[in-house]
Amino acid sequence: MLYDQAQLAIAYLDAFRITRDPRFEKTARDILDYVRRDMTGKEGGFYSAEDADSLIEKGKPDHAEGAFYVWAKEEIDQLLGPERAKVFDYHFGVEKNGNAPEDPQGEFKNKNISIQRQSVAESAKKFGLTEEKTQLLLAESRKVLFDARAKRPRPQLDDKIVTAWNGLMISAFARAGQVLDDPAYLHAANDAAEFLKQKLYRADTNTLQRSYRQGASDVNGFAGDYAFLIQGLLDLYETSFDVSRLEWAMKLQKRQDELFADQKQGGYFTTSGADANVLLRMKEADDMAEPSPNSIAALNLLRLAYMLDNSEWREQAENTLRAFAAQLEQAPSSMPQMLVALDWARSKAKQIVIAGKPGDTATAAMVHEVNSHFVPHRILILADGGAGQKFFADRVEFMKSVAPIDGQSTAYVCENFVCQLPTTELPVLANLLAEKKPAQ
Repeated sequence: MLYDQAQLAIAYLDAFRITRDPRFEKTARDILDYVRRDMTGKEGGFYSAEDADSLIEKGKPDHAEGAFYVWAKEEIDQLLGPERAKVFDYHFGVEKNGNAPEDPQGEFKNKNISIQRQSVAESAKKFGLTEEKTQLLLAESRKVLFDARAKRPRPQLDDKIVTAWNGLMISAFARAGQVLDDPAYLHAANDAAEFLKQKLYRADTNTLQRSYRQGASDVNGFAGDYAFLIQGLLDLYETSFDVSRLEWAMKLQKRQDELFADQKQGGYFTTSGADANVLLRMKEADDMAEPSPNSIAALNLLRLAYMLDNSEWREQAENTLRAFAAQLEQAPSSMPQMLVALDWARSKAKQIVIAGKPGDTATAAMVHEVNSHFVPHRILILADGGAGQKFFADRVEFMKSVAPIDGQSTAYVCENFVCQLPTTELPVLANLLAEKKPAQ
């Protein structure tokens, strides 16, 4: 499912940003590259899912779960040859009788699921190889098996484009653009956002449609469609610094408040109440396969409030958190994303403002430095001296005075727009982000 890919990619990106472990980077890239390759439409929207089962052989009716992905040991050994096969089989735990830990339906008999069982260092030691040689053999093996797998019947594709799930995936690609500094991922996020704006957004009424397949559906967007897309647009702004993305997020937030907000008890209903067939409007609380729209909305409101110094949105976020206080006390583990929003509300978010020209190498270096740190509660703004900065200056008094020092790109690290001394030096910025005092 697309929402699984998005949430997993974000988790691995965060893990990589925290640890700098290249395994997390590789896994994130693998997920994102799969979505770009196999789950992206020609116009940029992301498809919903691929089936779990598929035909076992072309031209035959029999199908099985995982058939496209699993392997017999004999297949692997024949395709790879002895040198590569022995390393691959050990590294991925390939066995003659199959390696599925459970097989209640008997579909994985003598079949292997390629799950990494050993580290590269362990596999290298096992066969007396260098780690570089081991990585090369494994990369070659993956390519050979990938090409062979491409000749199999593919699982069926659900090519419906769902607004909410695309919002989650836009977040993943935008954050990948930050963490991995790869423009291809930013392009994927931008393309998807533009698709949604052109195909699933009605500018005249400022409303979203739920999904698209050979045309937009007649179903209006739910609270989750708004919340997840707003999150994606906020992440996209902090990657591209295109204020049009932020402006759209603000419009959608206002519309979400109008359509779904419970002004008396706090929080957001799932539906707008416009459908007379819906007798009882419910609020989703638990973060399950998808996060709760209320959890994401609370965090969106806080990010917007810190970004634009907007007390109304902060109050709306607080009201949303209060609406679910009882559930948070009784079953906090069922609401992890709501806890993230609560943590934001109880913490001092950092507003990081980079004053410099877009495209300037020094500005890019400062943005890269910020993105290389895991700062849990942060807002990143570019003061470009032009239209982008004016957008903020019209709303936040502080932004009128932000400027480069002596013509050099400058970083301002602030809390509630009260800033520490600005700096033009990357090591000083790194210390500020890590909350360390600069060396005297």
